[in-house]
Amino acid sequence: MADCVAYAYENAHQEFIKDRITIIGCPKLDDNKYYTEKLTEIFQRNNIKSITVVRMEVPCCGGLFSAVKTAMLKSETIVPYKEIVIGINGEIKQ
Repeated sequence: MADCVAYAYENAHQEFIKDRITIIGCPKLDDNKYYTEKLTEIFQRNNIKSITVVRMEVPCCGGLFSAVKTAMLKSETIVPYKEIVIGINGEIKQ
């Protein structure tokens, strides 16, 4: 989940975090290559059943989805995944 989602979407915790394992980051301000490497390791060491990427509609946030897809390919672990985009006004775009 993009770290700014919780600020833009008031139900982020209830809808996307509660009862789930959550990784939060910012591909613009953090090292997205590190995210890819860490996610690859997580996929290799765990039995991941599905992935939901929750991100903002801004272009830089697309890096989160890219990191997840690349990590799945590198780890040879393909699981069901989806992307939820939050608009800058706090609405779900998809």
